Order: sequence, then structure tokens, then C-alpha cells
Amino acid sequence: MKQLLLISTSFPDAAYQAGQEAAGQFVYDFAVSLARRARVTAVVPGQQSGVTQEDGVTVRRFGVPALPLSLLKPARPTDWGKIWRTMRAGQTAVAAAVQASPPDHILALWALPSGYWAQKTGRPYSIWALGSDIWGLGRVPLARGALRRVLQGAVHRFADGYQLAADVEAIGQRPCRFLPSSRRLPARGEKQLATQPPYKLAFLGRWHPNKGVDLLLDALHLLLDEDWRQIAEVRIFGGGPLADVVTAEVERLRANGRPVALGGYLNRREAADLLTWADYLLLPSRIESIPVIFSDALQANTPLIAAPVGDLPRLLADGAAGILAEGVSAAALAAAVRRGLGQPPVSFGDGLAALQAQFDVEETAARLAAQIL
Repeated sequence: MKQLLLISTSFPDAAYQAGQEAAGQFVYDFAVSLARRARVTAVVPGQQSGVTQEDGVTVRRFGVPALPLSLLKPARPTDWGKIWRTMRAGQTAVAAAVQASPPDHILALWALPSGYWAQKTGRPYSIWALGSDIWGLGRVPLARGALRRVLQGAVHRFADGYQLAADVEAIGQRPCRFLPSSRRLPARGEKQLATQPPYKLAFLGRWHPNKGVDLLLDALHLLLDEDWRQIAEVRIFGGGPLADVVTAEVERLRANGRPVALGGYLNRREAADLLTWADYLLLPSRIESIPVIFSDALQANTPLIAAPVGDLPRLLADGAAGILAEGVSAAALAAAVRRGLGQPPVSFGDGLAALQAQFDVEETAARLAAQIL
């Protein structure tokens, strides 16, 4: 059995709050699936340094000053010291892991800084790119140069979005394959799709302009009394910089007698419960690739109502697994919700099943292992 070293800046840790572990949980589930095909060691950040055995994976955590690392911003001078300490700790941990168990291959999740650490070892490595790599750091001149070098030095490049893969190719000038990401949700039994209203609608995500929660709230204000008669309840869960706006708008909706519930971030079990409850998942994002919540909805057999951004038009264009809004605006989202209220969720059953087969963590692990091992 070959030895695989996995390097990631996303991995579950006791320091995480509920809702902060979505990408990390995907990496964990993916590592466990890979461990059925190789001896896997994962080098990841943690609240404390240490080595543990977790579901067949050797996990080597290196202590960092803050978690999640996505909270550290290069544009914020007060974070520079923490970023430098994290970079040094990660590189040291990767070097120690290579010395302890020399890998046949290294998989870096994500391009920076994990790909940089992998490249420094001098061993063959591959990269799975993240949107923040390409659409965030890729816009910073100095970081873009480092990103290009890391991508060009990789044996294989992967991305969990079609457009993202194309953007990786544009920066790295090397081929990049689409590989879907998903995490395992707790089993909730077979879900019976609703056949008639009133329907239950749900949103789960960051309350950030990119995720469009403000557009969703504006869309809910545009719905008429006759629309609301077909809605049992709307549940909005998450948190983020728009918390004050979200809270105020939900209060306005409630004052008008609209059945809207509000809550914080959810862990995996709670997310599975919400998606099992919902007849439709709402994805009003302004900017998106393929969010983890998309594959969560597929697992839960929950149709989607989504804005036409990122790869969502490609995945939902035929209308088989959900409804695609005609634009990224409150009016377009309100119109899409009305279409959903007029179409029973049970009509999306076959389309959901077809997409579920594409977003399976075991299948993804098998495809990647066939490429790199």
C-alpha cells in the first residue's frame, strides 16, 4: 500500500465553533476515504500540536495562533505576525512528516500555503485548488506569482468547480480536472418529497454579501399574501457580518405575520436535520462555485432554488434538480420562489438522484487515487 501525505489548512479541531468546519469536514471525510486506498498521513493546523490516529488516518497537528486560518488576512497588518508563525509551523510540520514516513505522493489542499509547503519538500505533489486561492490570492500580484509557480510544479491539478478549474488553467498554464467535493451527513432515512403546499424553505450559510442572504430577505419581502399561503415556514441559519441586517429584516417579516425563523450556525447533525425538514434549499449567492451545502442538499434529497452564479447554471440548467432564477436580484429570486411553490418537490426526485451519484465522497476519493497513486 502506498504512502500518501495530505497537507491541508482545513480540518476539524476542538477550537472550531459550529458551522466553521464545513470545508474541514469534507477534508476529514475525504482523508478517511483515501485511507481505504493508501496509508494516509494528514498534516493540519490545530489548537495544539500532536499526533493522533483518527479513523485510519495518522493526523499530525501543528499548533497555530488562530483558527480557522481563513480568519487571517494578509491585508491586515495586525495578522502578519500570526501568518508568519503559521507559515513557519506548517513548513516545519510537513518536513517532519516527510522524514518520519517518506510519502510516495503529496496531496495539497489547497494551493496556498499547502501547495507551497508541498513544493518545498522536493517530492511529487498534486494540488486541489480552492476558490479563495484563485479568486482571492490570485488577484494579489505577489501571491499570484507564487500561485503560478506552485500550480506549474504540481503533477496534477484539481478543482471542485468547472469555472474554478478553467481559472486554475489560466493562472498555471497547465491542465486542471474538475473533482467534486462533498462531506458525509448523518443518515436520516429515506426522505419523502412533498407533493403539495404549504412548503418548507431553508437557508444555511454565511450572512455575507457574497452569499446573498440580503437578497433573499428582500425577495421574501416581495412575496405576496397568496405566495405566503403556500409557505409553511422559512428557516434562516448561519452567521456573519450581515447579522444585524438579517436580524432586523427577519423581525420586519415577522411583524408582518410571515413565518420566518432565525438561528445560528449548525453542525453536521443539525444541518442534516434542517435539510431533511426542508422542501427546498435556497441558494441566493452573488458569487459562488459549488458550495458544500449544494452537495449536502443532494444527500438529503432536497431540491434547490438558486441564483444563476458560478457552476450552478450548469448543474441546474435542465431544471431536473431544482429551480434556477433568471438573474441575481431580489425580484428574480422572488420569481424563482414562486415557481418553486407552483412545482411539487417530488417532481425533482430523478434529477436529484442523478446528481447525487456525481457528488459522492467515496467516488471522488477513488477517482483521485487512480490519478495520483
